[in-house]
Amino acid sequence: MYMPQDLVRLSLNTNLMIALSPQQIMLSSLAAEFSLILPSPGTPLISYFPKRDALANVIPIAVSESPLLAPNTLPVWFSGIPFACGNNPLIVPILNAPEEGFAADSDSSTDTLADAAKKGDEGLWAGSQLGVVSSFQALSGARVTWVGGVDLFTDKFANKEISKGVKSGNTQFACDVAAWTFQKSLVLRIEDGDHHIADTTISKEQYTINDPIIYSAAISRFNPKEDAWGPYSDINDMQLEFTMLDPHIRTALSPVAGKPGIYSTQFRAPDRHSVFKFVIDYKCKGWMHLHHSITVAVVPPRHDGYPRFLGAAWPHYAGDVSTSVGFFLFSAMWLVSNVRQSKKSKFQRTE
Repeated sequence: MYMPQDLVRLSLNTNLMIALSPQQIMLSSLAAEFSLILPSPGTPLISYFPKRDALANVIPIAVSESPLLAPNTLPVWFSGIPFACGNNPLIVPILNAPEEGFAADSDSSTDTLADAAKKGDEGLWAGSQLGVVSSFQALSGARVTWVGGVDLFTDKFANKEISKGVKSGNTQFACDVAAWTFQKSLVLRIEDGDHHIADTTISKEQYTINDPIIYSAAISRFNPKEDAWGPYSDINDMQLEFTMLDPHIRTALSPVAGKPGIYSTQFRAPDRHSVFKFVIDYKCKGWMHLHHSITVAVVPPRHDGYPRFLGAAWPHYAGDVSTSVGFFLFSAMWLVSNVRQSKKSKFQRTE
């Protein structure tokens, strides 16, 4: 039998779906491990709107847009326990409670609810900030889905009509949530990363400062219908970091037109020699996290790699040349005048 801490370790390496019901509150101790806060036992989600023949704890909930779900999914029937989501950035909300819903005992009186509402967060749990279906995706890619009521997956709710002649969206919703949880949808991976100097195709382990570098990566998406991976070019907000402790360069890694699944960018190596990393760290709600890094070195130019003449140094060059020419002329004039004086003194002694 798994204890809560064992389930946490299991969830970091596998995919898990947890559905709660009033008879399964023993799993509530696991919720804190995923930054989920449950209300007091025996307080299911209740809503009296819209007016309907069903019980107050059997609620139709409109489905908001989410990358996990098919577009235009019909409202779903729900009966169970809501929960509040913490500030963990790895939580992926899927379905929230309606604005008119609240967590309370169905036998609670109006006065009891009014007193709870006055206490604020310590009293009445209500509103759309409550979740009924949420997911958690670990950095390793493992996925866990929390469902406040197992009845959401039953045939009774799947066949129950939202309005006359219109069935609920429970079937589609359940299929989409299951596909995401067990990594059949929104699954990405980086096939390869490549880097080289512009106008060449040679990948180097060592670059010189100010070298123009081109980095490219190939990204694929899993297609569950064909059970195969295919190139994916629809990511428009991915970035590449060139880091040495902190990012020295952060630039957009954009898809390349005409090359499915290929993303590329070009930048100039920073004027600092050290060990750097090309880092892709892409996190988007619902999508598989992408992380990839390549280590390279950036070094100063060799002794023969510096330019021989600099345009900004022409005044210094002119000063050096004028000094040399002046010294040469002075030496020549001094030598000539010295020879003339020696000849003149010799002529005078001869007379």
